[in-house]
Amino acid sequence: MYQHLDQEGFVLPYANGKVVCVGRSYRDHAEELNNPVPESPLLFIKPATSLTPLSEPLVLPAEAGPVHHEAEVALLIGRRLCKADADTALAGVAGVGLALDLTLRSLQDELKAKGHPWERAKAFDGSCPMGPFVAPELLSPLQQLDFSLVVNGELRQSGNTGLMMWSMGALLADISHSFTLMPGDIVLTGTPKGVGELNPGDALTLTLDNKFAFEAKVAK
Repeated sequence: MYQHLDQEGFVLPYANGKVVCVGRSYRDHAEELNNPVPESPLLFIKPATSLTPLSEPLVLPAEAGPVHHEAEVALLIGRRLCKADADTALAGVAGVGLALDLTLRSLQDELKAKGHPWERAKAFDGSCPMGPFVAPELLSPLQQLDFSLVVNGELRQSGNTGLMMWSMGALLADISHSFTLMPGDIVLTGTPKGVGELNPGDALTLTLDNKFAFEAKVAK
């Protein structure tokens, strides 16, 4: 196993890999943005340069239009997964955490209207603030995880992984048939409804499984 824990059960750092993201894995999020519900997982990739610690001030791109938060359960991959089945894929999860998929919403809408890829709106530097990873055995089963995002004391997003349209194992297996997942890669499993704009100075609290809370602050 590629799992190394500190005394509190947090997974120690891996070398940053790619971030494979799943779009519209929660039906209510697809519906809130008037997007069609996909028949199979909708995938895109953020590069390692998108990663930034959630504990550091979140820098929004200047003059890039509204930046929306999308809170997501993140899975840290601990072993090579290539064309894996669901059980093998689940055994390859070394840590579970929370991330923000920051999105330049107006730019994304423009790109979608033109039939262009989303990367300019999704994969910019710092677009993936990431919290620490927790050992899976310290959490509820992966398909029963509650998670939430509070902004300035207001609940913005609240989800449970049991509401995903694909199970975690099926999702990871599907991804591994398109992209080999390597130790240090991260999979963002999708966001529930409630996405919205972030502004300078916003204070954020992300909570995982009603056990672990992570604080973040948007730079002024």
